[in-house]
Amino acid sequence: MIAVIPVAGAGKNLRPLTYTQPKPLIPVAGKPIISFIIDDLKRVGVTEYVFIIGYLGEKIQNYIIENYPEIKCTFIKQENRLGSGHAILLAKDEIDLSKELVIFFGDTILNFDLDKVLKSPYNYVGVKKVSDPRSFGVASVGNDGYVNSLVEKPNIPLSNLALVGFYKIKDTETLFDSIQSNIDSDLRSEGEFQLTDALMGMVSRGSKIKTVMVDNWFDCGRKEILLETNALMLEKESFQTPEVKNLNNSIIIPPVNIGEGCEINDSIIGPYVTIGNNSKLSSAIIKNSIIGNFVHINEAVLFNSVIGNDTSITGLRQSLNIGDNTEIDFR
Repeated sequence: MIAVIPVAGAGKNLRPLTYTQPKPLIPVAGKPIISFIIDDLKRVGVTEYVFIIGYLGEKIQNYIIENYPEIKCTFIKQENRLGSGHAILLAKDEIDLSKELVIFFGDTILNFDLDKVLKSPYNYVGVKKVSDPRSFGVASVGNDGYVNSLVEKPNIPLSNLALVGFYKIKDTETLFDSIQSNIDSDLRSEGEFQLTDALMGMVSRGSKIKTVMVDNWFDCGRKEILLETNALMLEKESFQTPEVKNLNNSIIIPPVNIGEGCEINDSIIGPYVTIGNNSKLSSAIIKNSIIGNFVHINEAVLFNSVIGNDTSITGLRQSLNIGDNTEIDFR
């Protein structure tokens, strides 16, 4: 089985943070989003990967090569962002069409029985019930238990089952035929060639697709969801820093994840705080926030904030969303 992971998006909803940092590399509980996906797939035995990269793609490529030297990976650049279906089609030449395929969008963290789904002999789409599905791809299921309709961002949804960015494809050749057919006929939704439409094409061609209900779905494309995900992950003991070093006259309120080489003086940190490597904090109060690497914070109170790498903040009591390489002085 081979995994295709699209990571070509620009992360517009997280700007200015994503002007210099690709969304899949933003840390959650001390771990980049993309690592949650790769680690889950590795755990169930997936060893071959195709990454569809685009905006800031070289940073993603460098991170994966450096941190996952044991996996076989190919990187393909999507020069023109023409949609998720178009992105998947770019991987066709790297795939044995007789084998099964797993597609996992690179900005999503999911909790479900991945091993069970991959061992099943069916095509699957991951879904989650939502209160307003109009902003998502939506699947509806017939009385026979199989998907009978898939629509991208419908005005009048036929169900409340939102597609969550995970797909297990048994009929791999049928999927690629459907994508190519949609492109040849210029079939677009929201102005792009959507994977949702290609999956509907599979259904029209006779493929049977089931749904798997995920337990948790974290679409980390917005600051609020990013911080919520960070907090929930930090509830797990494995993501917590048990002992914080270089701590002087400071209080740590768990759970937190503090990177290596940090210095914390006269501060109160936590709960639900992630701090990257080699950051220095002095006279600071920080809670429910994500702080990047090499950040300097002095005489500041931060809450519900996402702070990029190489940032300096002095004299502040605000909620911020700041990109990399920034210096702010409110004195």
